[in-house]
Amino acid sequence: MQPAYYEDFSEIKKKIWYMLEDAVSNRNSQFRIPTFICGYGSEIDGRIVVLRKADKENNLVQFHSDIRSYKIDILKKNSNAAMLFYDKEEKIQIRLKVECIVNHENNITKKSWEKTQHISRKCYLVYSGPGTISDEPTSGLKPELDNFEYTKEQSEEGYKNFTVIQCKIKSIEWLYLAAKGHRRARFDLENNKDNWLVP
Repeated sequence: MQPAYYEDFSEIKKKIWYMLEDAVSNRNSQFRIPTFICGYGSEIDGRIVVLRKADKENNLVQFHSDIRSYKIDILKKNSNAAMLFYDKEEKIQIRLKVECIVNHENNITKKSWEKTQHISRKCYLVYSGPGTISDEPTSGLKPELDNFEYTKEQSEEGYKNFTVIQCKIKSIEWLYLAAKGHRRARFDLENNKDNWLVP
């Protein structure tokens, strides 16, 4: 028996947003760590990010980054990017085309920083930006911070490097792999157009 979303646009959209929203809090969700791809000219770059918000009402997803990260430079030159999600068990792939907003030291970052766990703040305390060349293997942290005993007060130092990347969804491509026959659809959110595609 095929699922309700097999050949129904509204059911597909319902399923997509359920999976995205679930991934924000469910650490076991395969949608929790999508691939984020951005580029400018011949510089195309991709990496895994952690999904931190899925907002159906505003067609938005977001994740966190370090302001010193190379991808921030790319996004300042070209705010268009793509995100790729795949759930092996559900056999569902989602491709998002997005426009990115880099938030730094504003109300959006303040709210997200307050919710960021003490242990997760460690990422933003590295003394050089992510990807900086080092003469030796390193965590990038000063010795006194390179353990689990640093204080919440010490973690506040990382806020200056903390950014929230908001990704406004322009289109969604959905692919469902089914033995009976794959199904693929595209939802153009900018023009409010839904189309079936050949898988």
